[in-house]
Amino acid sequence: MDQGEISYLIGRFFIEVLIISAPILITAVVVGLIIAIFQATTSIQEQTLTFAPKLVAIFIVIMITGTWMLARMKEFTRSVFESLAK
Repeated sequence: MDQGEISYLIGRFFIEVLIISAPILITAVVVGLIIAIFQATTSIQEQTLTFAPKLVAIFIVIMITGTWMLARMKEFTRSVFESLAK
């Protein structure tokens, strides 16, 4: 395995990480934005108010997309090991 193949695998790794973590990150940002708008309109400035809804939303997203995430990680790992065996 030469340096070009290693660079390609590292690049693919970072792209896979971004794709797999996107649903969780997008959910956290959207819920955080909704809570921030709610806090701004009601003048409630409690810092801990954002944690519980974010945790619940992220848990729901993981329950919905967890099998897809694991399948994607499994396929990527399989392709890495197959390329190492060549």
